Amino acid sequence: MKHLPQLFENNRVWAGELRKSDPEFFTRLCRQQAPPYFWIGCSDSRVPANQIVGLRPGELFVHRNIANIFVHSDLNALSALHFAVDVLKVSHVIVCGHYGCSGIRASLVGERHGLVDNWLRHIGDVREKHRHRLASLAEDDEYARLCELNVIEQVRNVSNTTVVRDAWARGHSLAIHGWIYGLTDGLLVDLGVSGRDEAEINASYCRAAGS
Repeated sequence: MKHLPQLFENNRVWAGELRKSDPEFFTRLCRQQAPPYFWIGCSDSRVPANQIVGLRPGELFVHRNIANIFVHSDLNALSALHFAVDVLKVSHVIVCGHYGCSGIRASLVGERHGLVDNWLRHIGDVREKHRHRLASLAEDDEYARLCELNVIEQVRNVSNTTVVRDAWARGHSLAIHGWIYGLTDGLLVDLGVSGRDEAEINASYCRAAGS
């Protein structure tokens, strides 16, 4: 007897609809994985990566964690980035956060949840770095801006990895982008931090962060 039978039924319907609309879909999918995009996003169940950008299976390589954090000590994230860039040869790395992020909210108001507090300390570091930019904002505006600044900082972290620097050095056309998603309207916002080399990233970082 299957556990969670509704999920298996959902899967059967989903696969059947795909085969009906495109009989060769799964055959093609099995032959290769060549997505042009690598998505670094939040684990939040309300932010489904493929759906919000209208991409089908095989078109988006995805890494997700709480609060879409990318730090150089995270071998999981680094391994995913390395595989995306060096093996899959993606052309775009997208760091996408979202407004209303529970992890950022917990860090902002000092909520304690246990082990995850150590991970969210990275958000505290972002907040401390930009304290002077956040100090004059009302509570809701500070929350929203911290969600944005977190994305902006993670874009810079990604661009500073040896994976990205080495890819640029060997002429790989690789762009990094920082976006944020609105839970209330389902729309993406380009935060204006992006680039195909160190100079572009640094210039856009300064503009986006308000330096």
